[in-house]
Amino acid sequence: MRYKIRKAAVIGAGTMGAGIAAHLANAGIPVILYDIAAEGPDRSAIARKGLERALNAKPAAFMSKDRARLVEVGNIDDDLKRVAEVDWVVEAVLEKLDVKRDLLAKLEPLVRDTTLVTSNSSGIPMKLQVEGRGEPFRKRFFGTHFFNPPRYLHLLEIIPGPDTDPAAMEAMAEFADRVLGKGVVIANDVPGFAANRVGAYAWLEAINAAVDMKLTPDVVDALTGPLIGRPKSATFRTADLSGLDIVYTVAKNLGKATGERFPVPPILETLVNEKKWLGDKSGQGFFKKVKGAEGQSTILTLNFDTLEYEDRGKVRIPELETIRKLPSAEERLAALLELEGPIGDFIRRITWHGIGYAASKVGEVAATAEDVDNAVKWGFNYDLGPLETARALGHERIGAKLSEAGFSIPAGVLGGNGKHGKAAVDAPIFLRRLRDKVVLGNEDASLIDLGDGVACLEFHSKANSIGEKVMEMTQKAMARVEKDFAGLVVGNQGENFSAGANLALLLELALSKNWDRINEAVRIFQGMTSRLRYSPFPVVAAPFKLCLGGGCEVLLWADAAQADAELYTGLVEIGVGIIPAGGGTTEMLIRKNEALLAGADPFTAVRQAFEMIAMAKVSTSALEAREMGILRGGDGITMNKDRVVSDAKRRVLELAPGYVTPVRRQVTLLGESAFANLNVAAMMMHEAGQITKYETHLARTLARILTGGEMNRPTVVDEQVVLDLEREAFLSLCGEENTHKRLEHTLKSGKTLRN
Repeated sequence: MRYKIRKAAVIGAGTMGAGIAAHLANAGIPVILYDIAAEGPDRSAIARKGLERALNAKPAAFMSKDRARLVEVGNIDDDLKRVAEVDWVVEAVLEKLDVKRDLLAKLEPLVRDTTLVTSNSSGIPMKLQVEGRGEPFRKRFFGTHFFNPPRYLHLLEIIPGPDTDPAAMEAMAEFADRVLGKGVVIANDVPGFAANRVGAYAWLEAINAAVDMKLTPDVVDALTGPLIGRPKSATFRTADLSGLDIVYTVAKNLGKATGERFPVPPILETLVNEKKWLGDKSGQGFFKKVKGAEGQSTILTLNFDTLEYEDRGKVRIPELETIRKLPSAEERLAALLELEGPIGDFIRRITWHGIGYAASKVGEVAATAEDVDNAVKWGFNYDLGPLETARALGHERIGAKLSEAGFSIPAGVLGGNGKHGKAAVDAPIFLRRLRDKVVLGNEDASLIDLGDGVACLEFHSKANSIGEKVMEMTQKAMARVEKDFAGLVVGNQGENFSAGANLALLLELALSKNWDRINEAVRIFQGMTSRLRYSPFPVVAAPFKLCLGGGCEVLLWADAAQADAELYTGLVEIGVGIIPAGGGTTEMLIRKNEALLAGADPFTAVRQAFEMIAMAKVSTSALEAREMGILRGGDGITMNKDRVVSDAKRRVLELAPGYVTPVRRQVTLLGESAFANLNVAAMMMHEAGQITKYETHLARTLARILTGGEMNRPTVVDEQVVLDLEREAFLSLCGEENTHKRLEHTLKSGKTLRN
C-alpha cells in the first residue's frame, strides 16, 4: 500500500501537541488541531488557546506567523469525523493508557484505510495501546515520539507496534526526513524507547555522582555543558527546566519497568516529595533566581547539605582554563579525563558509565550503535553520542575502564558498522566523509569535489568567519571551478554557516591605521562576492543557522540559495560601527527596487533597505528571510540541515545546462531629497531617544550610500558606483574611535555597544 501525507490532524493541544501542529504547518502541511470540547459557545476554545500559546511561544514554534493559517482548530466531540479528510493522525493526549485506548477506538471507524495513526507517547508501549483494534488499523499504527520543542529538537523516534506494516514506517521515515527535517531513529517498543532510556540513565548518574563527590550544581553544569559538546543548560539546569517531578517520575517508572538500576538521587526525593521545589515551574529547584534591590537578577545555587541557596558567583575552575581552548569536544573531554582530584573523578565516572550503559543497550533499545548515538545526540542536542565518544577516545584506552565500572561490552559494538535501523531514505552528503575529495585548500577553506561535476567551497575558519585566507581560497576555487566543474555550492556543515567578517583582524588594522590594507581587503571581498554572481557557472549558497554580516553578503550574491529552514541571517554590521561593504548594501537596494510594484514610489525601496540595514534586522527562520528579501521567491528551503548541501548540489545541476552569466545591473540613486528624508528620520529617532548620537552618524553614512548623497537629481548608475560608495564609507568608519569601541566590546562580550 502507498502512503502519502498531504494533510494531518493532531489530537491534544497541549504544549507538545500544539508544537507538533505548528511544525507541520512550518513544513507547509495543513493540519487540524483538536482538543476536548469546551463549555460555552466556542466549543473548540481549548484547541484555539493551544494554538494561541504556540503563536506566542518562546522560542517561536512557528517559523512565520503566516504559517498559523494552515492550522484549523476543532474539538473531539463535534469534529472528530473530519479525520476522514487527513492522511496522518498523531495523538498527543494525556500519558494514560486508558485515555489513549479510548481515543484509538473512536478513530478506528472514522479514518480512511490509507491513513497513518501514530502515538506521541514518551513511554507507553505501542503493543498495549493498540490492543483490541482490528488488523487493518494495527498495520497502520505505530509511535512517532517527538522531542520538545518539536521545531528545534532534531529527533523523531519511530516505534513499531506488533503488526505495523514496514511500508507505513518507511513512508513516515521519508516524510519526517524530507518534509519535517527530522533525524529518524527506529526505536524498539521497550520502556523509555531509545533516547530517554539511555539519556535518563546518564542524567541520573551525573546527579548521583555530583552528590557523592560533593560537587555543586553550578560546577557540574560548567563541566557537562558546551565544554564537552552538550547544551548550555547541561545537567542541573536542564532538570530545573524539565521539572524535577518529571525527572523523578521518569526515574521511578524506568526502574520499575526495566528492573534496572535507575537510582533516584536522595536529594531529588527530598526536593520533590518534601520541599515541593520542582524547578522553574515552582520558582526554585537546584537553582533559584532572585532580584536584588536594583532589579538585577541573581542565580542562587542549592547547597545539598543545608538545603539553603547560596550566591556562588561565576564558576572559576583553574584546571579548565587551558582545556577550554582546545578546539573540539573530543579533545576537551580527553583532557578532562586526565585531571586528578574530584573533577577528574567525576568526569571519569559519568563518561565510563554513560558509554557502558549505552553499549549494553545496542540491540535492545535500537538496532545499532549508530541508532543509539543518534537518539542521544538528536534528542538531547549533544555533539557526540556515547559510542562515538568511545571511538574517539580509543578502544584500548577505555576497555579496562569500562570493566572497572562494571560493564561488559558486547563484541563489535564500539567498532561502528555504518549500518542503521532507519527505514530506507537516501543518504545526504556529509562533507567530513569527503576529505579524500579535497581539490584545493588552506587552513580556513577548502574546495571539495561533490561528484557529478559539482564542487563545494567549504569555510572552516574560526566561527567560519570570512578573513583573508577565506577570500584567497575563494578566488582560487572560482578559477578551478571554471576550468574543471559545472557549478559550485558554497556551504559547510559546521555549527553555523558564517558569523561574518573577521572582526579581530579588522580592529587590529583599524587601530594601526593600516588604511591601505583595509581598503584592499574590502576591494577583494567585493570582487569575491561579485564573482559569485558573474562567473560563467551557477553558484548556489547553502546557508544555515547563523549567517550574518559578510556571510549574508555571500548568500545575497550567489545565483541562488538552498537554505536550511532554521536560518538566522541579516546585515548586522551597524552593530559594530560599520556598514555592509561586501556588496550587501548595494544588493539590498537593488532587491528592494526589483520588488516594487509598477508605479510605486521609488523612495519606498530606499527606505526599506535603510530600515533593514540600520536596524540590523535578523531573520528568525528561512521563511522570514524570504519575507525580508534576503531569500528570493525562487530560492529553496530545506527542512533538514543535513540535506542542505545535497539539495544545493541538486540545484546546481538544474541550473548548469545552458547557464548564461547574468548581465551587470544598474540602479537609480535618488539624490539629495531622498538623502534629506532619511536624515530627518534619523534625527527624529535620536531626539526620541531611540538611537544614540553615533548611531545617527552611522545612519547618515548609510543614507549617503543608498541615495547617492548630494546628487541634485535622480541618476541611473552602474552597480559599481554603489559598491565604491560602500567601500569609501567603510574605510571612513574604520577611522572612528566609536567604531573601535564597538568592535572591542563585541569581541570581548559578544554583545552590541550602544555608544
